[in-house]
Amino acid sequence: MKFRPCIDLHQGSVKQIVGGTLNDNSRPLIENYISDKDASYFAQLFRNDSLTGGHVIMLGPGNEREALKALHTFPGGLQIGGGITVENASYYLRQGASHVIVTSYVFKEGEILYKNLERLNQEIGKEKLVLDLSCRVKNGAYYVTTNRWQQFTNFQVDAENLQKLAKFCAEFLIHAVDVEGMCQGFDVDLVEKLGLWTTIPTTYAGGVRSFADLNLIAELGQKKLDVTIGSALDMFGGDLPYKDVVRWQKEFGQLSINEADS
Repeated sequence: MKFRPCIDLHQGSVKQIVGGTLNDNSRPLIENYISDKDASYFAQLFRNDSLTGGHVIMLGPGNEREALKALHTFPGGLQIGGGITVENASYYLRQGASHVIVTSYVFKEGEILYKNLERLNQEIGKEKLVLDLSCRVKNGAYYVTTNRWQQFTNFQVDAENLQKLAKFCAEFLIHAVDVEGMCQGFDVDLVEKLGLWTTIPTTYAGGVRSFADLNLIAELGQKKLDVTIGSALDMFGGDLPYKDVVRWQKEFGQLSINEADS
């Protein structure tokens, strides 16, 4: 289990947002934190701490300049997502991204387009592709969501579908949208299921707020899942010390803190 850092960009700034409120006209956008530091600051921090495999997400237009700053600061160390298509995927890889993260190009109007997955594989190879399967609960099951997590697709996140998609990509990134950015705890049910279902590297994100959460994710996810922490980190206005998470990453590796301290 590995800590994967994140740089979320919105309107040209590094922010932490309650994911379910992004572009939701029924209620205002909830911003947990807006940083006065640019994306390159965080990329350099992650580079100094040897935290590879994190992601830069462009939430809407106006974020490319900051995203490129991050990629140029930590070449090969960060993945990038947000508006990635077959037309620009190779460009971002040339700019220093280790992988590109794709959702909306593959999921359109509620359907999955396997022809677009195949086009991406032909253009950049499956080993450079991460599929974002961020999901919400509907009728007791998890479904991939698009359009800034506001629109449900008909694609269910389950063992069969994950096995099928694993043939097309190197990794999955899965936000539990209903708890994303709330710092009220992670989605226990989703983590437990992903621990049973995933066969390729998978990063879980959403609601992680403490080392107790990290330990439980390691247990329920059978130590197969990596994890992203956003709003809970002190660098983004939360209470969880970033330096302590880095210590956890470096010193404990596959062990939970309780196991390593025993």
